[in-house]
Amino acid sequence: MLKQALVRYISVQDKALDDKEERLRLTPVKGSNQVRVRGFNERLILNLIRQYGQLTKAEATRATGLSPNAISMIFRALEDEKLLLRDEPIRGKIGQPSTPLRLNPSARHYVGLKIGRRSFDLVVIDFTGKILARKTSQHSHPTPARMLAFFRDEVRPLLRTAHLRRTDIDALGVAVPSDIWQWTDDFDAPKAEMEAWRDFDVASALHKILPVPVSIENDGTAACRAELVFGPHTLKQDVIYFFIGTLIGGGIVLNGRVYVGRRGNSGGFGPLRVPDEPGGHRLVDHASLVVLEKLISGQGQDPFSIYDEEFVWTALEPALSQWISRAARSLAHAIISSLSVIDFEAVVIDGAMPADCRSRLLREIDGELSRLDLQGVMHPDLSSGHFGTVARALGAASYRIATDFMIDQNALHFGTAN
Repeated sequence: MLKQALVRYISVQDKALDDKEERLRLTPVKGSNQVRVRGFNERLILNLIRQYGQLTKAEATRATGLSPNAISMIFRALEDEKLLLRDEPIRGKIGQPSTPLRLNPSARHYVGLKIGRRSFDLVVIDFTGKILARKTSQHSHPTPARMLAFFRDEVRPLLRTAHLRRTDIDALGVAVPSDIWQWTDDFDAPKAEMEAWRDFDVASALHKILPVPVSIENDGTAACRAELVFGPHTLKQDVIYFFIGTLIGGGIVLNGRVYVGRRGNSGGFGPLRVPDEPGGHRLVDHASLVVLEKLISGQGQDPFSIYDEEFVWTALEPALSQWISRAARSLAHAIISSLSVIDFEAVVIDGAMPADCRSRLLREIDGELSRLDLQGVMHPDLSSGHFGTVARALGAASYRIATDFMIDQNALHFGTAN
């Protein structure tokens, strides 16, 4: 059956095999030759090419179980839509040279906007996820007026930098904290000004400036999506993804797809209870950058310096080490609590911080887990996220790639296909 074959493929695709052809041979994905599921088969081929970088028709036939004729039709259709490009033929083997195909970077272009509590982030990406242009802006707190002014002032120059016109943009994705008008006490924002977000129609306002389809999603979910779509393809099937921003959030991956939940806020880890320490009993009270802000301020330094991507964080000692230890303890408890609900196989830690600080935090979390009682749960694989500060804007831009061109196992209805 298609479903069982797909599950078998996914369960082994993370094995450390260097040879692509061997991996494809060992991990067959069964497609269907029925015309009515061609949309699924096309997404399947695009997934494989996004994963491996390029794919020949012979490799696709072996990997999917589809007939050579079906594969040829799919490749031709994807080429006709300009989604794929031909690479140089591979020679030196018996028979006719094979021609690998790869994603066409220029097939689609997307804009991603992150509305953050301390900054805005605007990116333009191509179909492969390459960032063609980027612009950021810092603030003490966001308001709809500030956001619109930033977007209106920067989107045209950004498109010029990317050598694109407005008509080249296929969609705009927006990443924004859920109920952004709340949590004001946690990052010292004026409640009256933040209340303006409650009834503000973000999508409609932005569509008037850039008239393309607009999607809105939680910022932690968007960051998680960036890791899944564009990160190294060793991400497991069931993953907890923590993103440490001004306030901590994140996302959840189930069955290899981002799970958004009923209200689109799955992975909103901030309210998660952790052992009570000075400062609070929620994860947000310890593993958030606003906590580091306060520690830095106590040292007489500028608390907003951490939102400047050029700033060197080693200048923050000893506050930085204090914060990493505090965040690691709470995150270790949060991980165990999450594992007791769903048997996640991996945990990814990302955040708006330099890569070396993420690595330090990861080591501290691993150490904390080794000292805690893990009876009833398995020690998960821990890894660092790959996109840091830009993850939320990148994930926002990737929304239509995921929904239009990737397989969502959680939404598929296989029927009688085999």
